[in-house]
Amino acid sequence: MNKPYFSLLAFLLLVVAASLTASGFEAGDWYYNIIKRPALAPPGWLYSVIWALAYVLMAIAAWNIWLTGHPARLGALTWWVLLLVLNIAWTVVFFSWQRPGWALPLIGLTAGAAIFCIRAFWPLSRPAAWLLTPYLVWILFLAALDFSTWMLNGGFLSRLIS
Repeated sequence: MNKPYFSLLAFLLLVVAASLTASGFEAGDWYYNIIKRPALAPPGWLYSVIWALAYVLMAIAAWNIWLTGHPARLGALTWWVLLLVLNIAWTVVFFSWQRPGWALPLIGLTAGAAIFCIRAFWPLSRPAAWLLTPYLVWILFLAALDFSTWMLNGGFLSRLIS
């Protein structure tokens, strides 16, 4: 195996580790099936497909940044690692703790970190920055879904308008 591909394997292993860690904190299908879900919620199986695609694109983006050899790559990759940590934290709060309202600030931080990560990647590798764009769109969708789920299941604002 070529030396550059070892680093790709490392980034893929990091996203797999993040995914497995996050999935270990999920409450299971029962929680997703008993909560009221907004109409915009995709079927449960689709989450796995989208997350897999998002994680693979994230790994390839990080790998591209790594290959630049640029001194600023470590700072840019710090934002990338933060995204993985925030993904895990959001999953824990939303699914394991079953607190969509508490998860809202985390998904907001994740969207902000994704924007900063894209900004950090842009001068080093525009293709890498573009590879993170689907991830940002997915996170923004999850933020809307999180908020809608919270409202449907007794969120603070739902009490004010009912």
